[in-house]
Amino acid sequence: MKYCLFFCFSFTSFLYSFAQQQTAAQMQETAKSQMQQGEFDNALLLLNRARQQEPNNIEILKDLSFTYYLKRDFASGIEFGKVLIEKPGADQQSFQILGLSYKAIASYVECAKLYKGALTKFPNSGLLYNEYAEMRASENNLEEAILLWEKGIESDPVYSGNYFNATMYYMRVKKWLRATLYGETFLNLESYSTRTDEIKTQLFVAYQNLLAPSVIEQLLQSKTISAFEKALLESLAKSTGKLQNMVKIENIISIRTLFILQWLQGKQKLYPFRLFDHQQFLLNNGLFEAYNYWLFSTTLNADVYTIWQKTHGKEFEGFKNFQEGRVFKLPVGQYYFSR
Repeated sequence: MKYCLFFCFSFTSFLYSFAQQQTAAQMQETAKSQMQQGEFDNALLLLNRARQQEPNNIEILKDLSFTYYLKRDFASGIEFGKVLIEKPGADQQSFQILGLSYKAIASYVECAKLYKGALTKFPNSGLLYNEYAEMRASENNLEEAILLWEKGIESDPVYSGNYFNATMYYMRVKKWLRATLYGETFLNLESYSTRTDEIKTQLFVAYQNLLAPSVIEQLLQSKTISAFEKALLESLAKSTGKLQNMVKIENIISIRTLFILQWLQGKQKLYPFRLFDHQQFLLNNGLFEAYNYWLFSTTLNADVYTIWQKTHGKEFEGFKNFQEGRVFKLPVGQYYFSR
């Protein structure tokens, strides 16, 4: 025990002495390494020394507030977070970090004030809309949460977090069409993350339900859908025809192929939509089948997917190279939904 205490004291003394010889940037970099190893006290020692050298450095303040959050010293995280957001250069992440500590202690009133103020400063921040919505969802206020996720999608269509949460929400309330659109969009924005497989599974279930007998016809009778959604459903209805056993991936691919061809005939100019442009490109370049197998890969038997890859090697490699080498971007202004 004495040896352990001596070692800890010696290491802390070493850090203190070492910090005096470093620039603020060097101390901050060392602190990040300590933070990643879970050595929060050592990280804080270095960050506080760095702040003495550069008291107005936004990045140092962000690391301080976040390290206190990770250490579960939320009071200190809030203290430094408040200082941080008052700085002229405070960015979206500055407000996000302070919000984490507020949410950790369920200080939802203060957290809501924080996000509302942040959104007046960053009115098109998908990040902040998502953080605010997640806070509302944690209060079981899902009606307000989905409005915020939708606003985030409309304002900042390249931020993936809003699509993920909106997809999960629409699966919960059984709005299958919106779930398929947002789920697929998410997968193109965030193709290889820990959340990807979860959404792939949800996407297949959404299609199973959307393509079930009479569902599209029932949705077309709804008075709450937008003109865009009605146009989608009309094209989808023409594409399904009399195909049965919609659970099979082969049938889903056939329907999705026919849908794109239908959409190109009359609706593409009326409702430009990046996701459908992407599908058209893949179809024209012989990659659409591979893309669909990738989309629904978590629902397939592993042997079936492996066999398909081997028998369609050229297409599989072509899609893989394309997928890994491109960045999927969505423009502002292609939001056609009713809220």
